[in-house]
Amino acid sequence: MTRRRRVPAMAPEDRRAALIAATLPLLREHGTAVSTRQIAEAAGVAEGTIFGVFPDKASLLRAALMSAFDPQPAVDALAAIDTRIELRARLREAVTMLRAGMNANINLIAAPRELMAEDAEFRERMMDSRRRMSAGLALLVEPDRDRLRRSPEATAQLLLMLIAVSVHRDLGQGGEFGDMDDEEIVSVLLDGLLVRPSSIPPTESPS
Repeated sequence: MTRRRRVPAMAPEDRRAALIAATLPLLREHGTAVSTRQIAEAAGVAEGTIFGVFPDKASLLRAALMSAFDPQPAVDALAAIDTRIELRARLREAVTMLRAGMNANINLIAAPRELMAEDAEFRERMMDSRRRMSAGLALLVEPDRDRLRRSPEATAQLLLMLIAVSVHRDLGQGGEFGDMDDEEIVSVLLDGLLVRPSSIPPTESPS
């Protein structure tokens, strides 16, 4: 009879981090229907161990979601983009990074709505994450404030909306934004949707 491998004893914070790490892949696969038994097996612990660290399953799921949607890595990556490079190139780099992060969490998008309804503090923390992401983008836009019709803050919010719609196709009408690449997202933000007129003058019609 095979014995289930058990992880060695850990400090409470280490145990918490290990449970969150084991929960995230299961949450992406099963959503909030994931069971504590599945989580315990993935973490290599007894099911009761979970409740020695978290008061209930919802608390563990909220902690896992906060880890998945933690904006700090993205904020740090935005801050690392050189603001001396041209605005379009700067934003294209930001879009590539942010889309990759959103795509990684695409299966988690519905879970926060379910859990936020029951926890006002969790809802506020999720909203704060979005504000921090927007603030990081605004700082990236700030050097070109005078070139834009809208403030860096408004520009950042518009860009986040475009990125979200391109990733979560159900937010758009029939997924029409799903085929937008990073370059086009930046172009739509900075240039609008009008096709640029050709530099070649139209041919005169015969008289």
